[in-house]
Amino acid sequence: MASANAGGTPDAVLPPVPNRKSVTGTRKGMAVLFLLPALVLLGALVLYPIGYSVFRSFFDKSGDFTAFGNYKTLFTDDTILTAVKNNAIWVAVAPTLATGLGLIFAVLTERIRWGTAFKLVIFMPMAISMLAAGIIFRLVYESDPDRGVANAVMVGVHDTFAESSAFPQAHPSTESPLKSAGGGAFITREPVSAGTPVVLPLTGVAPDNMPDGAESAAAAKPDPDKVTGTAWQDFTRGEGRGKMNAPDKTEFGYAGIKVEAVKDGKVVASTEAAGDGTFALPEAADGAQLRFPASNFREPYNGVDWLGPTLITPAVIGSYLWIWVGFAMVLIAAGLAGVPRELLEAARVDGANEWQVFRRITVPILAPVLAVVAVTLMINVLKIFDLIFIIPPNSSKDDANVLALQLYNSAFLDKDAGVASAIAVLLFLLVIPVMLFNVRRLRREGRR
Repeated sequence: MASANAGGTPDAVLPPVPNRKSVTGTRKGMAVLFLLPALVLLGALVLYPIGYSVFRSFFDKSGDFTAFGNYKTLFTDDTILTAVKNNAIWVAVAPTLATGLGLIFAVLTERIRWGTAFKLVIFMPMAISMLAAGIIFRLVYESDPDRGVANAVMVGVHDTFAESSAFPQAHPSTESPLKSAGGGAFITREPVSAGTPVVLPLTGVAPDNMPDGAESAAAAKPDPDKVTGTAWQDFTRGEGRGKMNAPDKTEFGYAGIKVEAVKDGKVVASTEAAGDGTFALPEAADGAQLRFPASNFREPYNGVDWLGPTLITPAVIGSYLWIWVGFAMVLIAAGLAGVPRELLEAARVDGANEWQVFRRITVPILAPVLAVVAVTLMINVLKIFDLIFIIPPNSSKDDANVLALQLYNSAFLDKDAGVASAIAVLLFLLVIPVMLFNVRRLRREGRR
């Protein structure tokens, strides 16, 4: 059918467009049919475990109904309270440090030519499983400096400024001319005089632990203008061998031991013994008492007890940061790539320094990205298990305990499914506020 237009020419009438169906059709039944497998899996793997955990949390270990008894245990049992406290520390510290370090690395790597290689190295631990990382850091935190990297570094730095003594266990015998001077030092019982060699025998150091420069002990030669003497290990293996308070060729001199001459409480001269234990002090030492200062017997520094009760939680958090800082850095670097460079340049032109640009422009623009990283890591640390299970030794495992590990212990070691279910419900409730915050943030971002 046609109609005439203003020029008299008839217009063609288009036929009505038929209703076209989408690929899946318009019927709701078809949509439900496609969603049904996912809904079944969701119900079987998510909803049912949650519901059953809530239900089981009201029953005790033997299966008897106990109402809120298991929840009361959560806040009265010392072990579980330690786990709750440690989880709070993890949530407050680990995501904050990981996000902060990731932000710093992301910003700084933009200014160096080898930034991509640096990012690759920092992100590489993400390719290692948490179990493997736990084994690595269990070795890193070994207390023995010969095995643990952390203590090896600390001992090396410490000994650079305050070298440990080679004679930590040395002490005089009851028949020695030396006596205790307090504070770990030893002093001669009587004043010494020039021209008369002095013997300063000590015991307590195993021959195998003597310094590398130690030689066979030798008697000092008299010198009328000096105070001479010998400091040595007065011990010979074998009964009846050697002579007390007299150097023997089978005994070793205390190479490098410090000797001080003290008059009226003041040090008037000092020296160090040679490899054979002999030493010589100037004439000023005549009439003084000779003293071995306490620094000669300082215990060797073996580093920090990383795996002890005091530092175990910070130590494990450090291993977590080694893994997850790279994750934070990559996400923040991606957000930083979208920051308008003209804003940064305009701020610099207006006189802002780099710290002001970072604090007033870069950080506010990256705030949504920082929130995503922080929230993701918060959810992650609430479930932390692997590192806590592997790194702490049995002696400090309770001090490093967290809720996920306590859930495992209650369920499989204590065989108490009720308390384990209550812990699972508590973890679920702790995650909900973080999830709600994330959902609200995503909705605000969607409305912009």
